[in-house]
Amino acid sequence: MSIERASALLASARSALFITGAGVSAASGIPTYRGIGGLYGEKATDEGIAIEEALSGEMFQRRPEVTWKYVHQIERACRGARLNAAHAAIARLERRLARCWVLTQNVDGFHRGAGSTNVIDIHGDLHRILCTRCPYEAHVDDYAELAPRPRCPACAAVLRPDVVLFGEMLPLEKVEILRRELARGFDVVVSIGTSSLFPYITRPVLEAAHSGVPTIEINPALTAISTAVSVRLPMLAVEALEGILSRIEPGS
Repeated sequence: MSIERASALLASARSALFITGAGVSAASGIPTYRGIGGLYGEKATDEGIAIEEALSGEMFQRRPEVTWKYVHQIERACRGARLNAAHAAIARLERRLARCWVLTQNVDGFHRGAGSTNVIDIHGDLHRILCTRCPYEAHVDDYAELAPRPRCPACAAVLRPDVVLFGEMLPLEKVEILRRELARGFDVVVSIGTSSLFPYITRPVLEAAHSGVPTIEINPALTAISTAVSVRLPMLAVEALEGILSRIEPGS
């Protein structure tokens, strides 16, 4: 069975890269912007624009109140969600490895909450709030106490969530960490719950596969990397990761 192969690959590895997307947080009840069960579907926002435009860096520069309006909506929809067994399983597997990194597209902070230590949250963390002018930053559990367009308590400039808005560049320091760790190489690369649409998400898998490094994909749907990986598990993240962990650590 493929899950047996995946378990064997991870059991024998000393280093691993886990790449995670929305499918890992799906069991926590985190909604997507689009698609079935998404917050916005195909409809426009109140302003008659796409949600991607409302959540763009350009819109934040021109009308930060519009961007904040929908950031608040998304945060409210996610409020109360908690990390799930998939996050916990990745953290548990990390403790078995001499070296492990998690590259995540998710902005919920659940990987760190579950105990993963080397996390590249390439799109940021919704719970970190930054000033657009001065060095002020803060961590918040939720946005219940934030104003509709919050301002910095130190300099009164507009605050922003520490997330990559549509059209913005990825944070250079996180890109450099990813490059450094990819250059060191991994024994196995695992893609979990991501549709693999971005080059910086697909490239580590495809380059590993091309170099003969074992690769695993966990996703119910086919993606751009599905035909390239060593092992493909057409399963939900929690089901697959708990199955792998139970084979590596019987009785866990």
